[in-house]
Amino acid sequence: MDQKVYELINEQIKNEFYSAYLYMDFANYYADEGLNGYANWYMIQTQEERDHALIMRNYLIMNNCKVVLKAIDQPDKTYTSFMDPLVFGLEHEKEITGLLNVIYEAAYDARDFRTMQFLDWFIKEQGEEEQNAQDMVTNMKLFGSDPKGLYDLDREYAARVYTVPSPLAAGANA
Repeated sequence: MDQKVYELINEQIKNEFYSAYLYMDFANYYADEGLNGYANWYMIQTQEERDHALIMRNYLIMNNCKVVLKAIDQPDKTYTSFMDPLVFGLEHEKEITGLLNVIYEAAYDARDFRTMQFLDWFIKEQGEEEQNAQDMVTNMKLFGSDPKGLYDLDREYAARVYTVPSPLAAGANA
């Protein structure tokens, strides 16, 4: 594997674990505020981000690359409204999309087609992640200022259940 591609994927493992930390912080905020449906949604998102990190870890191992775990920063966001974590989440997903695009570009430059194929799932997933985050922002804008609307949204998010995000995750815990 190309050295730059390896380094970027190894760094992305840390970024995915940071995403899990950030979303757990969102879940903690919503749980503290009594919005357990939002807390549930973000705890499931936490699990998905952890899985993303493990999928990348497994890919490096399958390519005989040493995984070097790096320190994960503590989330530093302050929340003053129910909207804040949602906006931060959308911004974060866009940032992650940019980071994955950098890895993809490096793989393309190195003509590492196997890694490009591996990353295709993540690129598609990021489109879904950004859309989900945008929908949550839109729903809060439309319905969040009404107590009944907020209650209904919270119940909707409480119904979300964890599913393995990708067939790639099947070997992620190896």
